[in-house]
Amino acid sequence: MKKIITALLSIAALNSVTVTADTLDDVADRGTLRCGVVLDFPPIGYRDANNEPAGFDVDYCHDLAKSLEVDVKIMPLTWSERLPVIATGRADVVFGGTSDSLARARTVGFSIPYAIYYSQGVVNSKSNITSIDDIRGKRVAAALGTLPEQEWLKIAAKWGEENLYQSYQSENEVFLAVAQGKADIGLTTNTAIKPITQQYANLEAGPRMPWVADYTSIVGKRQDVTWLNYLNLFVTHQVRSGRYQELWGKYVGSDAPDLRIPGVMY
Repeated sequence: MKKIITALLSIAALNSVTVTADTLDDVADRGTLRCGVVLDFPPIGYRDANNEPAGFDVDYCHDLAKSLEVDVKIMPLTWSERLPVIATGRADVVFGGTSDSLARARTVGFSIPYAIYYSQGVVNSKSNITSIDDIRGKRVAAALGTLPEQEWLKIAAKWGEENLYQSYQSENEVFLAVAQGKADIGLTTNTAIKPITQQYANLEAGPRMPWVADYTSIVGKRQDVTWLNYLNLFVTHQVRSGRYQELWGKYVGSDAPDLRIPGVMY
């Protein structure tokens, strides 16, 4: 009787275990990596002359898919879509200048940093903005849900100028607003300044913003430790192989910044 009871308990225990594949297995079984990229963030993500996805992040998607020996599906995203597509399982990863904040980490998971940016303004040539203090009383624009928006709103609150701030769904809309005189300064990253000022004759490089550099990570499912570990190893291999430095030079045209955060071991 004891043997029968033991056997029944073992069967019950086996039946209670739910076997679930992680993202690494899912991608391999599917044969396709679903990779989200923000495509209005040149030269990091944009559409080329043939309207095809291109840029630093797009090449990183292709490199990740190659390491997994699968095809890649590029999923164009707005800034506000970056986290929801991971949380709802519509994408496997997101490359999109995403800061690894503690608030966001309650919803999605992050790799170690794969790129670093600092925030800078792009200004209308008639704005006379050359420093942070010059922005007082001026109309400011940024993309919804981005670090520049979050940080600027803190400054605007101190100045009592929240009413002069306007958010937009995409950076292209921000740049257009500044070019059309609807805003005096648009907040973006240092990497976007050169291509945007070349695109619009009446836009100029503005002042660097006073907050710290933005360490950005690949976004994956929060609960999927195996997948996040793979993404960490992927970032490491991109640096070790020189591929990170190669792509940064190709798209940004400057020396690739050190991905290590001072005082933190990665």
